[in-house]
Amino acid sequence: MSVSLSYHRIGQGAPLVLLHGFPLDGAFWNPILPYLREHFDCIVPDLRGFGASPLTEPGYTLEEMAADLSALLVELDISAAFLAGHSMGGYIALAFARCFNDQLLGLALLGTQAAPDAPERRQLRYETIEQVRRDGIAPVLGMAEKLTFDLRHTPSLRQIIQRQHPVGVMGALQAMAERPDALPGLATLTVPVVIVHGLQDGLVPVERARQMHAVLPQAYLLELPGVGHSPPYEAPEQTAQAVIRLVKDG
Repeated sequence: MSVSLSYHRIGQGAPLVLLHGFPLDGAFWNPILPYLREHFDCIVPDLRGFGASPLTEPGYTLEEMAADLSALLVELDISAAFLAGHSMGGYIALAFARCFNDQLLGLALLGTQAAPDAPERRQLRYETIEQVRRDGIAPVLGMAEKLTFDLRHTPSLRQIIQRQHPVGVMGALQAMAERPDALPGLATLTVPVVIVHGLQDGLVPVERARQMHAVLPQAYLLELPGVGHSPPYEAPEQTAQAVIRLVKDG
């Protein structure tokens, strides 16, 4: 069952839903919004379990998180939209493409991947769930350093992480651990796709972006030197220019 998401909305143009990564909320997109708002009607939700959106008990899937977005578009009377997903938000965007293709105009995949977790990565997520269950948000605060190559961004990212709820963090960790391989579905996409990845991404290697591009050679791939896991936060203007290609190429 879908939940009603908290969101804010800014800009004019084609609808673009911005899906934040883990363990963040819609404020992650603040640096890039000035560059996107002239081209898009930007809809910025807090995903299920994060920010001001409702908490639900862990056990939900990325497909259910995608259903939340489908319901939001219906609520806003938007028949179809572009989606931009960062990291976990990219996983949800790919789930949306599988489940709600008729509501999709195009995809921007930012610092993300289509491949599923390797077994050791999946096990690490389950271990982190137990740590969060025991210790609260503290075990994921160190993510702030991993989300960016330029450590000047770390304090502001840490502030976003600190305000998240342990239940939402645990739910997202489980959903990510259990996500399917999205690579086979990529080849069936007919909408415009852009892929943006930092060459210094320490969480998702750039090879994962190239892997997606190999399946979708018509997609636009932008690799950013000196940028880590969060292109929209670390290189907002360059990332926005790539996202804007969705409406130009579409």
